[in-house]
Amino acid sequence: MIVAAALAHGAGTGGGIIRLMPAAKDFQLHADAKAREWLDVHPADGPRVVAYDVHRCCGGGKICQVKVRAQSRKDDPDDFATGALEDGTTFLIDRRAAARLPARFGLTVRGIGRLKHLDLDLESEQWGTLLYD
Repeated sequence: MIVAAALAHGAGTGGGIIRLMPAAKDFQLHADAKAREWLDVHPADGPRVVAYDVHRCCGGGKICQVKVRAQSRKDDPDDFATGALEDGTTFLIDRRAAARLPARFGLTVRGIGRLKHLDLDLESEQWGTLLYD
């Protein structure tokens, strides 16, 4: 994945050029047994997305939410960092989350019954960095 960034060209010329720079790092994901089973039972047509949403509540507080979901038509893969499981299953990772996530992280299943869903498996400090930094 490549991202374009404008950089000044030469000293004193004032002209600008477009230089290609590597995008965010590729992530290595690990699915535990519950996540692997969930992925097998819920196949996807394309990569799944680690979405990162930030909302402001009426008192001005910031609410961050991370969700693993199916890719939608509105998702442009070029706007995401990428990650993959050991078997090659790919994930698109919101760049705001990618800036806060460790290079390697896990997936697990949380919830009960119909509320079961795929979720990130992070240490408490990693959750703090992801949601509050």
